[in-house]
Amino acid sequence: MANQRNYLAVLRQGQAQLTAADQDPSAAQYLLTAAYGWTFTQLVMHYRESMPETDYQTYQQQLSRVANGEPAQYVLGWANFYGRDFQVTSATLIPRQETEELVGWILAATTTAPIRVLDVGTGSGAIAVTLKAERPDWTVTASDISAAAITVAQANAQALAAPVTFVTGDLFAPVAGQHFDVIVSNPPYIDRSETTVMDESVKRYEPDQALFAANHGLAFYQRFATELATYLRPGGQFFAEIGYRQGAAVKALFTAALPAATVTIRADINGHDRMVHVQL
Repeated sequence: MANQRNYLAVLRQGQAQLTAADQDPSAAQYLLTAAYGWTFTQLVMHYRESMPETDYQTYQQQLSRVANGEPAQYVLGWANFYGRDFQVTSATLIPRQETEELVGWILAATTTAPIRVLDVGTGSGAIAVTLKAERPDWTVTASDISAAAITVAQANAQALAAPVTFVTGDLFAPVAGQHFDVIVSNPPYIDRSETTVMDESVKRYEPDQALFAANHGLAFYQRFATELATYLRPGGQFFAEIGYRQGAAVKALFTAALPAATVTIRADINGHDRMVHVQL
């Protein structure tokens, strides 16, 4: 029995279970290493040891949820983003690698001097909290229309000792009259017509209002284009994540609304258009 319960056997059983359920088998290793805070190398070092019964039962429960299509990050209750662990719930999107690339672009393209930053549609707070943690001298405000998401973001800011001001409301409504040096957003940008090609777990478990937007997914960029000049200081910068097919449309939209601005589209690590930068 001990051989069947060692970590290697448990891992292989988990991978087989997820494969049979048509889910990504790599989640079996992700859950196992996350349970102990291990790297893969540390897991290998423990391969021949027996897994405690209570840990095994917990792992089996987690595997069953993932086999049913629930994202492993929701099962665990947290996701890693830019080297930090963020609480995530069904009220927030799971932070993704593409958004890490957006944060990296912001940090590389802006000053380390004190500036005012606004993150619109903050969700779990991943962008706002990361920017504050990386640039402690910045004053960071974050907004979201979802009060439940703001609650999660506040908990993350507190846990990561990154003081961010959180406000609840639609787009710029909660910061009326304020001005910022940098505005960033990972807004809803998926066209409803794309649901047929979306990952099933995303459709079932992640919040609709953080995913979908009207006008072929461009509605929020249209709103930003008309309002940025009101909330950005002269010379200010706007950064946003975009859908991988939206580069040309988003660039045209901002160029038409802000003819004096410089609009740049950047591809992600996979070569897909994924980010826009607007320099006033």
